[in-house]
Amino acid sequence: MTRRQRTKTILLLIAFILASIHFAEAQQQRSKITKIGLLRARLAASGTSLDGLLRELRGLGYIEGKNVIIESRSAEGKLDQLRALADELVRLRVDVLVTASSVEALAAKNATTIIPIVCLNLGDAVGYRLVDSLARPGGNITGFTGISGELSGKRLELLKETVPKLFRVAVLWNPLNLGSTQEWKEGQLLARDLSLQLSSMEVSSADKFEGSFEQATKAGSGAIVVTRSTLNNSYQKLIADLARKNRLPTITSRSDFIESGGLMSYGADQAEPYRRTAAMVDKILKGAKPADLPVEQPTKFELVINLKTAKQIGLTIPPSVLARADKVIQ
Repeated sequence: MTRRQRTKTILLLIAFILASIHFAEAQQQRSKITKIGLLRARLAASGTSLDGLLRELRGLGYIEGKNVIIESRSAEGKLDQLRALADELVRLRVDVLVTASSVEALAAKNATTIIPIVCLNLGDAVGYRLVDSLARPGGNITGFTGISGELSGKRLELLKETVPKLFRVAVLWNPLNLGSTQEWKEGQLLARDLSLQLSSMEVSSADKFEGSFEQATKAGSGAIVVTRSTLNNSYQKLIADLARKNRLPTITSRSDFIESGGLMSYGADQAEPYRRTAAMVDKILKGAKPADLPVEQPTKFELVINLKTAKQIGLTIPPSVLARADKVIQ
């Protein structure tokens, strides 16, 4: 074999080896199963906002059992279990950890500073020290904020317009929930400008709901503001039933509460966070870093009114309010 032939043979062998390595890497990449961890505090039986996120991820090509494994953990309303569940997901080496709210995000942050965390509803992300700023999160957390606390004043305005003689409003809030506490504090600051007096319906466990409504009625409350919390979200139907029983108009930030029998909701469009959070998860799985993905805010808000509930409690919704509704349940 001549020197030229040996050189040619060596080059062909090198080319074959490189091609084999590239093929093996490509095969490995195609066969890699993405692992997504879901962490929630809410009762599993009550459903979860993360279900909407999973639907959006399927639309982006993430099919459970085919190219993605979903590891879901629920604290079943027991917040003290969140850290242990977050640690468990970290040990499973998930590629990204998705949380439903700031409560779960804090537990996840304490469990890992490496695995990317995406939160569906970050609340006051800067105030809770989850991110450095909305524009530049700076760590391993990003997500979507529904700015529910900032809309507290708007919800009080809608209540006042719906019930013109309204003076005292009870606020159903949970001191163990950061977002709920924020709404309670924001409401107190804004109520004065509307000549409204707020009273506290502090509820931190399900067995206290009925008693809190009785107290609110005895105190002369003319309406209820239902803040956003894991506990309130898990017992929406019970809250709606108690409000109708006591003939109290209610308003909240979640439209699914109205579908459970509540009177009114005003807040960010509930479909938007799923779509935009799923897009963040997709970007992260393709190599983006949470620190470089700004926390996103809602661009669309909706007013939902349940006329059936209004009739049951003997309330006529003013035409000026009804005309602004994005959705009316008959």
